[in-house]
Amino acid sequence: MTTVSVIIPTFNRAWTLEKAIDSVLGQTYPLTELVVVNDGSVDRTPDILESYERSYPNRIRVIHTANRGVSAARNTGISQSSGDLVALLDSDDAWTKDKVSIQVAFFNAHPDALICQTEEIWIRNGKRVNPKKKHKKPSGLIFEPSLHLCLVSPSAVMMRRRLFDRVGTFNESFPVCEDYDLWLRISAESIPIHLIDTPCTIKTGGHEDQLSKNHSQDKFRIRSILGLLDKGGLIPEHRYAALNVLREKCRIFGQGCIKRGNVAQGEYYLGLMETVS
Repeated sequence: MTTVSVIIPTFNRAWTLEKAIDSVLGQTYPLTELVVVNDGSVDRTPDILESYERSYPNRIRVIHTANRGVSAARNTGISQSSGDLVALLDSDDAWTKDKVSIQVAFFNAHPDALICQTEEIWIRNGKRVNPKKKHKKPSGLIFEPSLHLCLVSPSAVMMRRRLFDRVGTFNESFPVCEDYDLWLRISAESIPIHLIDTPCTIKTGGHEDQLSKNHSQDKFRIRSILGLLDKGGLIPEHRYAALNVLREKCRIFGQGCIKRGNVAQGEYYLGLMETVS
């Protein structure tokens, strides 16, 4: 049978970590390896993980590291795991009990597929909400819509391990939008990102320690698009779309910087908008 490695990176999430871990341990699919990477937490996280290791010595592996960020934590877990398929779960999210089984069945039915994600249930500030139209997940070749915003959720995704050999892992210099960057690199290779139209991922938001609250996302999306353009190899229609979105993001971010009083940074991005070609 196909083996699945589940990677949970966590930093100071003692308040919600158990929910994430329990949702993995409660999966109906039997061959699941759980690797939790504690990214230098200074709250009760180490004690919680020690308790799980005692209770489930053959089902969970814990790796403790210095605080290096979510990308490094995920990459550590990926490199230290062994499953044929790799699934990611953020420590503030959770899964329905059949999530792994549904995705493994998809891969068994589609041997050429490299990556898929499930639909999500969104919880914001403790209440279920409906995603906005712009967040509707596409399926298949999604490079152009993915340029505008992140349309793949780390907690919903599952990948064949060999995909990382082809496109690499998460960029550890990105404090946010590291997922946007990876999905963009994958879709730039004309690799379909398939959607399973079943809500198996419970995505929680609105809390104060969300990384996206503390960083400008467009700044790092610009970096990601620039990296693709500098690397070269995009097909003409992808390059055209990337340039158009890059100019628009530079304009919006540059004007926003100036409005907030950061004139030098704003002028840099407005100038970049005029020079990229």
